Amino acid sequence: MTAAPAIGLERFTDVHDRHFADIYRYVAGRLGAQAAEDVAAETFLVAFDRRKTFDAGRGDVRAWLFGIATNLVSRHRRKEARHYRALSRLDPRETTEGPENRVVDSVAAARVGKALARLSAGERDVLLLVALGDLGYAEVAEALGISPGTVGSRLNRARKKLNPVLSQEASDE
Repeated sequence: MTAAPAIGLERFTDVHDRHFADIYRYVAGRLGAQAAEDVAAETFLVAFDRRKTFDAGRGDVRAWLFGIATNLVSRHRRKEARHYRALSRLDPRETTEGPENRVVDSVAAARVGKALARLSAGERDVLLLVALGDLGYAEVAEALGISPGTVGSRLNRARKKLNPVLSQEASDE
């Protein structure tokens, strides 16, 4: 049995162009826009260095990239936790500019930030890969090196923890 070919140098530019925006959005949702550029770029540096070891027979390049990004995000866990704590401390009364929906958005961000900070790292990874990365269960499983069943159970636990917050948001509208 022959291994599937690695990503060739000439094809890597296409991989970058096709997936950078998705990786950036995912990382920005995890760490904020300021860190996203660096971490997304680092994701592609790591992928470029490891391109010869990529095995298309084991899965899709998109899931592989999200796996690399998630590992890099895990190195920034403290920064991510600070980001969610900061969101949870937003005081809508401090918002003096813009229309009233700006206040509603800051209240929602505070509640969601607090709820995300309460999730375990595994639950947060799964939830945000689905929500921000737009990955399916199989892709999340591949990206994190876990079974699809584990993806489902972590996502279910995360949703149960977030449901009271999201229900509150729906009733406030």
